[in-house]
Amino acid sequence: MNMSDIIYHPLDANNPQDALDVKRLVDLDISEPYSIYVYRFFLSQWPNLCILAKCEGKTVGAIIAKLERHRNVRMRGYIGMVVVNRSYRKQGIAKKLVNLVIEEMVKEKADEIILETEVINEAAIGLYENIGFLRVKRLHRYYLNQHDAYRLVLPITDKSSIRSAFLPPPDSII
Repeated sequence: MNMSDIIYHPLDANNPQDALDVKRLVDLDISEPYSIYVYRFFLSQWPNLCILAKCEGKTVGAIIAKLERHRNVRMRGYIGMVVVNRSYRKQGIAKKLVNLVIEEMVKEKADEIILETEVINEAAIGLYENIGFLRVKRLHRYYLNQHDAYRLVLPITDKSSIRSAFLPPPDSII
């Protein structure tokens, strides 16, 4: 397989197979169980931030994310899940998916992007830190398997480095 064989595109909200493919991938490869409602929450509201990687028509990777106002003062992107089929790992698919969703969030005026990952997932931590994410917090027993997680943040604008309490609401006059 060549990287040019991989096609990336946002989820097609009118194609139920896309959502089923994402659920199948996540169920196989991510340690946390997710209900169908989690998928519906992300996929129905932010289909442009759910990007699929396909090879020969088969979904081999996906990223699920959202972007919304945080504490009424900044736009915060959140990467909920990144998954790549085991047979297609170590080929840059996850990095491409993360970069594509970051580009989309930046277009939509994100101030920062956050995510969590297990502290034992060295590959994911390395991927995110190489992209520019910073560890900001360790979350003890965050996952159902009792593993700790790191919260990581990718600052996009200066707002990301200022505590929310010190930022004016978006409509206020300074």
